Amino acid sequence: MNSLTQRSPCKVNFVLNPLGLRPDGYHELETLFYSVPLFDELTVEAGDPGLVLTCSHPELPVDGSNLVHKAATQFFQITGLTPAIRIHLEKKLPLAAGIGGGSANAAVTLRLLNQFFGFPLEASALDPIAARLGSDVNFFLQDGPAIGLGRGERIESLPPFRLLEGKAMVLFHPGFGVSTPWAFKQLSEFPLARNGRPGRAAEVARSFIDGDWPTAAAGLYNGLEQPVLRKFPILRLYQEFFLESGARAALMSGSGSTTFALFDSPEQAWHVLPAFKERFGPSGWLEVAPL
Repeated sequence: MNSLTQRSPCKVNFVLNPLGLRPDGYHELETLFYSVPLFDELTVEAGDPGLVLTCSHPELPVDGSNLVHKAATQFFQITGLTPAIRIHLEKKLPLAAGIGGGSANAAVTLRLLNQFFGFPLEASALDPIAARLGSDVNFFLQDGPAIGLGRGERIESLPPFRLLEGKAMVLFHPGFGVSTPWAFKQLSEFPLARNGRPGRAAEVARSFIDGDWPTAAAGLYNGLEQPVLRKFPILRLYQEFFLESGARAALMSGSGSTTFALFDSPEQAWHVLPAFKERFGPSGWLEVAPL
């Protein structure tokens, strides 16, 4: 096997519910992850001794600060294998967007390397590596929707969301990012959002699996919206536009700045894009994901 290529998806959070500050300084969370079929692409191939990472995005470092590089380094340390590979990341998803692109890159790197080297690790052995890399990485080691607990790294996989079959999602990233540590730090000014009501994620998951649109849409929640939308009120305008254009629901994903909206069909979603660009301008990353 000389090379392997795999797509690396992104995610949105239908629920992001902080449950209070933990002794370790992180926030206890419950979150409802949903994988979105928009992708980066990773290729692993045999190379000279060592680990070489390249990337199509000029602003993304390719040294030890990159999550792909960190994941590969961890893999070789755990397995004891000697690296002689090249990894190329074709980056199509925006950076610092709240959609887990970098976390997915790390998880896919672990899965790709494990396959490339003949599965020296059981699938379950990848979980502790992923948890050390970041809170969202474990979600991308499995392929369906899931609830994340703890920092988000404790994953409970869920059945398919039947309510979303045939639907579509519009995602918009305005070209600026939001610092996740900053967003969580600001929760100290919003005690109700910082100490949320437990159970939201499971409730909304049940709505998407067996329920109805009004219940599901009403349950969407992101506790980080309060500090982030206060600093970046334009994000609220994006949501209002999508809702006025027929979206079933609209929300900020993760710590932002990506806004997503759910529509009844891909055709309806595509129809909204020209008016959105006319209203807010042509810049930014605007995509439709059929579900």
